[in-house]
Amino acid sequence: MAKSDPNRVLRLLPLVVGSLGGILLVVNRSLTVELTSTQSRSDALGIILSALLILVGLIWQQVQPRSPEAVQLIGEERFDLREELPEALKIELAWASHLLLTNTTTRSILVYYQGKILLRRGILPDCQDINPGLILKRVLKTQKPVYLVDLKVYPGRIEFDYLPENTQGVICQPLSNEGVLILGANAPRSYTKQDENWIEGIADKLAETLGG
Repeated sequence: MAKSDPNRVLRLLPLVVGSLGGILLVVNRSLTVELTSTQSRSDALGIILSALLILVGLIWQQVQPRSPEAVQLIGEERFDLREELPEALKIELAWASHLLLTNTTTRSILVYYQGKILLRRGILPDCQDINPGLILKRVLKTQKPVYLVDLKVYPGRIEFDYLPENTQGVICQPLSNEGVLILGANAPRSYTKQDENWIEGIADKLAETLGG
């Protein structure tokens, strides 16, 4: 289920108050039998204030960005490391994945290297195989990352069947030309440029360790 925007009420408040105030002023004016000059001035001031509140509310709707809606990913919590890996490499993979899970919107992580899955961690489905599709092959060939900001709008999303079916965003970060660090997020457009730079740094460190 998507999480509601915590600032939604604040953004709507000026609109609601301004509209309600304007309606009450009109009702009061229509029910007044004898209109005085003082009441006319008060009504005019009230209409202006209500209009300003409505205008502020409309501006807030456009200026204040809404936080991307997060979802509960479909799958189970997993932490699988390839058995034959050296202990030092297991520790580094565990450390890197922990940092990504706790400091970004990443909820699913896979490390695919030399045709093998070295790590599966986070919320993931039962599927334990990766058959590289066009996107993954492009990352491996060009050694350039791909960030799919809103996975559901990309036809190529079907190749990510090893991620939860409702994954919202995906980053495929190359590990030299031998592998890919695959990250799944629970909200669209949720990785910042700083996140991307940080993910690139972690991937470079992993690639150096794996290639050493």
